[in-house]
Amino acid sequence: MGEIFVEAEATVYPTEDIGKVEKAIRNVVGGAFEKIEGQNGAVLLRAKAVGKEALLNFQNLLRQDRIRDAARAILLAGSSGSSILLYLNKQVAFVSHISFSKPSAESPLGPIKVKITCDNPASLIDWLAPSTSALRGRT
Repeated sequence: MGEIFVEAEATVYPTEDIGKVEKAIRNVVGGAFEKIEGQNGAVLLRAKAVGKEALLNFQNLLRQDRIRDAARAILLAGSSGSSILLYLNKQVAFVSHISFSKPSAESPLGPIKVKITCDNPASLIDWLAPSTSALRGRT
């Protein structure tokens, strides 16, 4: 897989609690946070991390929610070159679950955008969300 870089970000609107949005991101990926002031009182909250460890929560949630096959399809669809791009529902992530979303318009509060960069995205996807049919075939 090589070195893995993870970046997750979400816009925090004035009506939201920044602590809750940070918790939602932490429930999915690890990393160091930075806050970037935006327009109209909004803040861009960004977490950056290096290494497979940053994705352990995400991997565990995919297993817990029993959505590995669906996640695998979304990860493969979001894969381009050396990166994987996906969007997650903030409110669902806050309660330690995974719900994939569109880049915009699906949630009034906007999604968590996650970008994963590595040398071999296919191998990383196999690790994060192995095909459950392949797992059943193992003895």
